[in-house]
Amino acid sequence: MTDQSFTTAFTVEQTPDAAFAAINNVRGWWSEDISGPTDQVGQAFKYRFHDIHRCEIQVTELVPGKRVAWLVLDNYFNFTRDDTEWTGTQIVFDIARKDGLTEVRVTHLGLVPEYECYDACTNGWTTYVNGSLRDLIMTGKGQPNVGEPMNETERALAS
Repeated sequence: MTDQSFTTAFTVEQTPDAAFAAINNVRGWWSEDISGPTDQVGQAFKYRFHDIHRCEIQVTELVPGKRVAWLVLDNYFNFTRDDTEWTGTQIVFDIARKDGLTEVRVTHLGLVPEYECYDACTNGWTTYVNGSLRDLIMTGKGQPNVGEPMNETERALAS
């Protein structure tokens, strides 16, 4: 059986080290509402978006220019029957040189189509990863969540 975990990827002209640095600047691409260190193995940080989504994530792996991995320690959604759907899942950022470009591949291991949050979560990851993170790597400026819903999915969940 093939793994149905969510994955997405993009390429940029910047170096793997630049991509690695941007990924670890979680406040620069995902949300400004992050507390705790996002760039230290063994440490945990907390994410919050209104009362819609909260999670605690532990940094489990940092390989400069190659990989960043996180483990979701705790999760809460206000829009699913099982508000802990992400708990125990892993989010992995793999960085590699391909054809003179840097590829960033993000896999949320355990975020599968059977999850009630799958559509909203994959839309969110696509927006943050392929939009905001990619922009942060390419231009030095992402579009992190600053407290207001930033896309149609989040606006729908907030209402």
